[in-house]
Amino acid sequence: MTSTASVPPPPSGSAPVAVPDTGAQDAAGAGDVLALLHVPDTADAATWLQEQRHALRAAVLEHGAVLVRGLGIEDPAEVGRALRQLGAAPVAETEAFASRQTYGEGVYSSAGWPPNQPMCMHHELSYTTEFPSLLLFACLTPPTAGGATTVADAAAVFDALPAEVTEPFLREGWLLTRTYGNDIGASLTEAFGSDDRDAVERHCRAHAIAYAWRPDGTLHTRQRRSAVLRHPQSGRRCWFNQIAFLNEWTLDPDIREYLVDTYGAEGLPFNTHYGNGAPLDRDTVRLINEVYEAHTVRRPWQAGDLMLVDNLRTAHAREAFQGPRRVVVAMADPLRAADCEPTIEVTLT
Repeated sequence: MTSTASVPPPPSGSAPVAVPDTGAQDAAGAGDVLALLHVPDTADAATWLQEQRHALRAAVLEHGAVLVRGLGIEDPAEVGRALRQLGAAPVAETEAFASRQTYGEGVYSSAGWPPNQPMCMHHELSYTTEFPSLLLFACLTPPTAGGATTVADAAAVFDALPAEVTEPFLREGWLLTRTYGNDIGASLTEAFGSDDRDAVERHCRAHAIAYAWRPDGTLHTRQRRSAVLRHPQSGRRCWFNQIAFLNEWTLDPDIREYLVDTYGAEGLPFNTHYGNGAPLDRDTVRLINEVYEAHTVRRPWQAGDLMLVDNLRTAHAREAFQGPRRVVVAMADPLRAADCEPTIEVTLT
């Protein structure tokens, strides 16, 4: 079952009050990765969040993710204020894989992804050299069906994956290839903040991304990253990547066939490989997703909910949904992959 958190009180104010743990849907053996905390009815939500920031941070460290219910968050500006009340430093998104609306410093809409297609488990910006270590998800409008932001313990996933799957990635890392310019996925401006070639090339060189401009004007990139990082607080090794999520075999078969027929295997908007460039087979990708599913924790959104997620410790996903769904995400507290004991040296491929 999803747990109710037991956390130490902050220097001032009362400790968070845990509510009965009902309605959670956890995979067998998924553990206590998602804690549920309740804001007392008598509390002023903004004051409570600021007073409890130390306890909330402790709960995130203990569990990996915390769902706070009762804050009544209604608009993106309140999510930005929540970042400040928690003492978190905003992180600007770079190298986005899908379009977002920007609401404020570090505060964005959910990634543009078809409602009828699930968004598989991943870690935000795990393919960058510096990523947000803390994520905030706020539900402004819950969907009528589905649409939960699910979570999974990345350390437990790494431990559960067979050695024959993880060993090649430990040795070689993983490779992400992207093609910009086919009106699919993020545009150059959305990914790099500019469509100026010089600016894009400077970013690529500074972040160990190999790039090539194709005759039709599209940009093709390759970046090799460590698939496993060590958590700086817990010391546990985490399966930290988007190997399965951004791989062609995770796509809906009809969508994959259309993209390959239209743009060719080398023109897909994104794809993943072993670190040496070798292709991944369908069975390996399916096995990774199956292990994620075995460690997945689900809790339906309610309006006003706020979820805090340790982005290194905890993978997240989004279920397919029906009806309106408005979830805002904030990224905070930058962390360098080089400071988390990567298993490979990041260099241009």
